[in-house]
Amino acid sequence: MAAQPCTDQYMENPANGFLQAELELNLRLGNLRFQDPVKYVYNPLLYAWDPHEKYVRTYCQSRKEVLFLGMNPGPFGMAQTGVPFGEVKHVRDWLQIVGKVCKPEVEHPKRPIRGFDCPNSEVSGARFWSFFKSICGQPETFFKHCFVHNHCPLIFMNQSGKNLTPTDLPKEQRESLLDICDEALCQVVKALGVKMVIGVGTRKPTKDGTAW
Repeated sequence: MAAQPCTDQYMENPANGFLQAELELNLRLGNLRFQDPVKYVYNPLLYAWDPHEKYVRTYCQSRKEVLFLGMNPGPFGMAQTGVPFGEVKHVRDWLQIVGKVCKPEVEHPKRPIRGFDCPNSEVSGARFWSFFKSICGQPETFFKHCFVHNHCPLIFMNQSGKNLTPTDLPKEQRESLLDICDEALCQVVKALGVKMVIGVGTRKPTKDGTAW
């Protein structure tokens, strides 16, 4: 993705533009309604906004060269901590981010939100942050030029609690969701002034490739 000019109001503190894009995204996502196979939807940008905002304001104080982009949160990562790939141990002990985590409006009994008390480890998140910890040493070194974000902030589950990705949604619902997330991603890229977006994990491209 080519870099886009950043507006003057976000030049000094891109965190403001980043968070504004997410607040607007929350409003638009709140208007969506999902059908089978989706039975439960969690949005950690609502119930885990406190640690999420701390993450952004701590590590997004300057423009970035690279944006690492995940598809959507995992049940034991960002779903619990509000931080992308947010395995609890690395978020708390390496990134030094903690905060109040509430509950989603409707919670699946097999997928409870325990926040930083979650005993489970998100494997992908542990691997991601362990790798950069091993080569960067301190988080400030990594975040000097890089940032980490998810294309879609929502977690989807079926009746049994199985995790669903956006690509598992029916076509019409998926396209409505991705249209909104694509627009928000473009705002994020402009706010951060990034020159390169790197997708993390296996994913299908969006239907028209506008955000990739």
